[in-house]
Amino acid sequence: MTFRIAIAGASGYAGGEMARLVAAHPSFELGTLSAHSNEGRPVREVHPHLRSAGDSVFASTKLEALVDHDVVVLALPHGQSAELGEQLVTARPDLIVVDLGADRRLIHGDDWEAFYGGPHAEPWTYGMPELLLADGSKQRSALAGATRIAAPGCNASALTFALAPLAHKGLIDLTSVSASLAVAPSGAGRTLRDDLLASERLSSAQAYAVGGRHRHIPEIIQSVSAAAGLPANSVRLSMTPMLVPLSRGILAVTTASVNAGFGQSDVRAAFDAAYGDEAFVHVLSDGAMPSTGSVLGSNTVAIGFDVDERSGRVTVVSAIDNLVKGTAGAATQSLNVALGLPETQGLSVDGVAP
Repeated sequence: MTFRIAIAGASGYAGGEMARLVAAHPSFELGTLSAHSNEGRPVREVHPHLRSAGDSVFASTKLEALVDHDVVVLALPHGQSAELGEQLVTARPDLIVVDLGADRRLIHGDDWEAFYGGPHAEPWTYGMPELLLADGSKQRSALAGATRIAAPGCNASALTFALAPLAHKGLIDLTSVSASLAVAPSGAGRTLRDDLLASERLSSAQAYAVGGRHRHIPEIIQSVSAAAGLPANSVRLSMTPMLVPLSRGILAVTTASVNAGFGQSDVRAAFDAAYGDEAFVHVLSDGAMPSTGSVLGSNTVAIGFDVDERSGRVTVVSAIDNLVKGTAGAATQSLNVALGLPETQGLSVDGVAP
């Protein structure tokens, strides 16, 4: 069976990446690609790499252009997808809708109000199949047969993969977590902003959203506390992202105090237990650290770690392609699970090099 998929907001980076993955997927058919400011423009004028788009043009992001599909993927700015998603599921209750944005990720309205503002939309099934939960199960069980899916945030993915196994096993002090992330500007979307211009970013790195202001913080805490089986207020996270001169990729360096009695072998055992059977998670050998180049273009998250016995802290380094494993790849993987397809179908574990 082939599933026809429409993408709203397809002229952006996330929407364009989703279109690339859908076009190459053996069980998916690329349907309508819609855009707002780019309505009527040829798709390949905006995304020259999408040869499979042929001579198609961007349609209007309206209900009637999207509703006649098997799946609709929303690649819209936060605050916009919730309303359109509600219209779609009201018009077609059987329609499968995936939101790549933030609107459906957060369970608690207070978190949405504090970090985003505006009305809080009903949360959908979280699209991270490998997420370890307190009872030892994985999030993929909730995704099986799901029709409303919220794809995770890219920075949230990089940190959650690093922290969830350690939180689940009680190896770290969850009030001591600190993270620094090197982030490609494509994670901010295809937005014309001075701080994202090549002339500003080339040969320069810049911290942003410091002081606990990054919008992915409550999402990370939500997932890590779920893995630990503890309330969200048991997790304290200091997070400092930095824009670096990359087109794609996130390298997250996360540290936390190791609880008494645990060491390197316990951290290894926690990661092996959590990810030993996961196709898209690569835990490196002790002391080896990943790079963004090794996962470029893939749906893989690569993880390295080491325990500093003198400081009593563990450092976990995680690398992802923010547009694949961090966004469109996670959505495709979740769709595979929801539709009963092989979870790895249409996705690569291999990156591209050099």
